[in-house]
Amino acid sequence: MTDPDRLKRVDALLDDVLPPPPVRTKLRLAAGLTQQEVAEAVGVKRLAVARWELGQTHPRRPHRAAYMHLLNRLAERYPEAAKSEEGMPTPVSERGSG
Repeated sequence: MTDPDRLKRVDALLDDVLPPPPVRTKLRLAAGLTQQEVAEAVGVKRLAVARWELGQTHPRRPHRAAYMHLLNRLAERYPEAAKSEEGMPTPVSERGSG
């Protein structure tokens, strides 16, 4: 018998994966959003969004959840922009400032 809490923890690891930085930018641009608009929605400065999109830093809690929610919703609306030609998504362990 499996431990339901353990399965939830595993699912959380799999769900907490950001798309690669170029895809983040493509999704934002597909929606016609500026970095400033994303920053205001997520609750950070525009520079943080710019760094996330360049892959220089990665969002941390609580902003990470809001940013991931935005990216997931944009990916649903713009599936072509969500396609990655650059490789695998960015794992949660890659955390930076921002």
